[in-house]
Amino acid sequence: MLTSRKLLAQKNISHGFFNRNGGKSKGIYKSLNCGPGSNDKKNKVNANLKVVKNKLNKNSKNIFLLNQIHSNKFIFINKNFKFNKKKIKADAIITDQKKLPIAVLTADCVPILLHDNKKNIIAAIHAGWKGAFKDIINKVINFMYKKGCNKKNITAAVGPCINKHNYNVKENFKKKFLKKEKKNIKFFSSKDNMIYFDLPGYIKFQLKLNKITNIDMKNIDTFDEKNNFFSARRSLRLKHDDYGRNISIIMIN
Repeated sequence: MLTSRKLLAQKNISHGFFNRNGGKSKGIYKSLNCGPGSNDKKNKVNANLKVVKNKLNKNSKNIFLLNQIHSNKFIFINKNFKFNKKKIKADAIITDQKKLPIAVLTADCVPILLHDNKKNIIAAIHAGWKGAFKDIINKVINFMYKKGCNKKNITAAVGPCINKHNYNVKENFKKKFLKKEKKNIKFFSSKDNMIYFDLPGYIKFQLKLNKITNIDMKNIDTFDEKNNFFSARRSLRLKHDDYGRNISIIMIN
């Protein structure tokens, strides 16, 4: 489990960015695959989620996960929230409830954990290029502001994700971003007739646009096998028919 130095300094929360280590799964899912949406055995995924929960806090409620759809949708869990077994389709969770671990799953996309240390509100965001392009970060932070959060009090930890050197994209992908904002050109580079996109750089830029300055970038590439994270792009290159999911989690103690 990796942690953010800046989030660790805030004693009223627990958090972690988990890689593949320490789980029960086998084969291409070895070992801490936390993705219920993968084709891994359900009992193995549930056992892995239990490993994560116990590492975070044995006395917490069960980990709250979404059915992630690469959108800009988020949910807010307050004391009146009605929990049911069907997963909600969204890509970010905000809560002010204690002992409720909220988490997002990634396999190259960007996990973002937020905490306002005065209002004691947390958020977990799954930001792939689609969600980031659709302004999910802006939507989550604006909602937090409406709940009384202040930019000075919010810490953002940006977890392991695919590095720009391994994220090659098509020309129409680049055109899409430049059509939205010409300044987005700075997130693209070219080498050997290939176009590369700086997803973590784009995420950091989005956070700064929303006046968040206390940012901790983990700068760990999920595509690089030595870092031992699940990677959708690496699995595709290896011609695997599926891939495991990394979990990033945060909870108010």
